[in-house]
Amino acid sequence: MTASPDHPVGTPTTSRGPDVSGGDPAVPAARAVPGGPVTGPPGAAVPTVGREAVPAAGRDAVPLSGEAASLVAAELVRRADADRESTRAAGAAPTAERRRSVARCRRDNAEALAAIVRLHGWPTVEAVGGAASTAALMILLHAPDLGFRLRCRDLIAQATADGRCPAVHLAYIADHCAVELGEPQFYGTRINPVTLRPYPVRRPQTLDERRRDVGLGPLEEQMRALRAHG
Repeated sequence: MTASPDHPVGTPTTSRGPDVSGGDPAVPAARAVPGGPVTGPPGAAVPTVGREAVPAAGRDAVPLSGEAASLVAAELVRRADADRESTRAAGAAPTAERRRSVARCRRDNAEALAAIVRLHGWPTVEAVGGAASTAALMILLHAPDLGFRLRCRDLIAQATADGRCPAVHLAYIADHCAVELGEPQFYGTRINPVTLRPYPVRRPQTLDERRRDVGLGPLEEQMRALRAHG
C-alpha cells in the first residue's frame, strides 16, 4: 500500500503487513486490539467488537472456499490493481477526466466489495489469502461511503479477534474511520496532507508500542520514508 498524504502510511517491512504483491501475511494470535467499534474515554485502549455486535452480513454469510474463493480473490486483486493504475495516471498528469476516472474506479470497486461482503462476509486472509484480503482493505479505504467502511471495520475487528485477519488490517481501517469521525487515531497511519504529520493520535507517548504490536515500524521511521519518496 503506497504511502501518500491523507492515506494510511507505515506499511511494515515484514510479511505481517499489507502487501498486495506478496504472500500471505502471518496472522497474529487473537487478542484485544485498539480500534474496534466500541468507544471509550480519550486515550483508552479500545477492545475489539463482540460477536453479538457484528452486522448481520457477517453472521449469515456463505463461507468462501474452493473455486469461489479463487474467483473472488482474483477479482479483488484485479480491482485493487486498477485503483493503483488510475491513481498513478492521475498523479502523473492531473486532469479533470482522470480525477473522475479515479472516482469512478473507487465507486465501482466499493460496490463490488459490498456485494462480496453481503454474500460472504469480509474476505479474510483465511478465506481468500493475504494478497486478496489486503486488496479488499485497499478498496475499503478508498470507498466513498463512510457507513460501509464502519460496517466493514466491525467485521475486520471480529476477524482479527478470531485470528482470520492480521491485526495491521484493523489498524489501518480503525485509523481511517477515526479520522473521518473527527476522533484521534490509534496508530498514526493517516497523514494530514497540509502538515505532512499524522492526524491527532491518542496517547502519543505509547504510539510506537501500539504500532509494534500490529507489525508497524516506529512512526518517525515511516515518516522519513514518506518524505524521502516525496
